[in-house]
Amino acid sequence: MNPIDENPRPQGELALQTVAMPADTNANGDIFGGWLLSQMDIAGGVAAAEVARGRVATVAVQGMSFLTPVHVGAVVSCYCDILDIGRSSVRVLIEVWINSQHDGDPIKVTEGEFIYVAIDNAKRTRTIGQ
Repeated sequence: MNPIDENPRPQGELALQTVAMPADTNANGDIFGGWLLSQMDIAGGVAAAEVARGRVATVAVQGMSFLTPVHVGAVVSCYCDILDIGRSSVRVLIEVWINSQHDGDPIKVTEGEFIYVAIDNAKRTRTIGQ
């Protein structure tokens, strides 16, 4: 997202949408960062599995930074953009967005790069497409 962009929009395709619930909060009433991370991993896993045409496993998460807290009741939307497809790996940029409580404008919460590897039924690395 360009900081001077007057009309910010998510990058990638919507892969997961859920509602932030009270059980997912810290003592201050904000949603746990770990909960957001798990939602991102689910969304990225769905996108990577489509590319890999089968089972994938998360092998790395890079460059996470949280930009704003998430309130209870927020609709949390995870967008995935496939950055790279390797022999057995898929690198996915995942952005999380919510809508402002005040005016409904989209607010970017966080982003991160997730790397998944294609695996077979024996949990061994496989070539994508096999």
